[in-house]
Amino acid sequence: MRATSPTLAKWGTPALWETLSPLLPGLSIEVVESIASTNAELVERLRVVASSGRDRHVRADDLNPCLLVAEQQTQGRGRLGRTWQSALGASLTFSLSLPLQRADWSGLSLVVGLSVAEALDPDGQHLGLKWPNDLWIKDGSQRKLGGILIEAIGVGASRVAVIGVGLNIQSLGQNMASLSEFHPGASAPWALGRLMPVLVQRLLRFEQHGFAEAAEAFAQRDILRGRPLTTTDPACPQGLAEGVDVDGALVVRGQAGPHRIVSGEVSVRPAPLAH
Repeated sequence: MRATSPTLAKWGTPALWETLSPLLPGLSIEVVESIASTNAELVERLRVVASSGRDRHVRADDLNPCLLVAEQQTQGRGRLGRTWQSALGASLTFSLSLPLQRADWSGLSLVVGLSVAEALDPDGQHLGLKWPNDLWIKDGSQRKLGGILIEAIGVGASRVAVIGVGLNIQSLGQNMASLSEFHPGASAPWALGRLMPVLVQRLLRFEQHGFAEAAEAFAQRDILRGRPLTTTDPACPQGLAEGVDVDGALVVRGQAGPHRIVSGEVSVRPAPLAH
């Protein structure tokens, strides 16, 4: 664990490590005051290991899970190259690097989003999930509370997921939701401690069973289902969302019938509601 003692105490890192390390042997937890991007940092570390591994056998220790938390990110990244806005004390930004033995990672971002929603809103009253990787507040405003960014890095014979999560704890703008709206007084350390055990347990189940095991729970929070959509997929530019398939694909009924959208490079938005 890397951070100053006051920082470790504020984040409850020792207790969090005690909870998570039996599930993730070899886990390290680091908290830094400021960094460009937690995902970029872990990806670069893994690339260095992968490069050096060409000349030697990759050691098991090289692939140990790492949770990297930033009190502030200056160049946070989202899907499709978008930036992720964060502010000191008002955001939770972290990344987890984790080798996953499962060959098919379809639906992984959905499982991560589901675990965050389950941990912070167990009754499902406040948080909905927007395919493929966003958390929206369930008040009809289409405001985003958090997002997921997953990158895959090959290291020797293993494939490592770098799972980035960004959440708004306090309001960062008029069109952005925040955790404090339904958890007054929430802090980033509190949110991290609450969601990490749920996230790790969901990831371990995903490794064994894939997305199908979580499909029903995701459907209960699917904020797009039953809504008219517009998409950037030229094969189905608009249609009605019919939910998510057992492999995590979004099913949209267009003019030609049901159409599966599997690529996270496709942008999907609810069509404006008629008045």
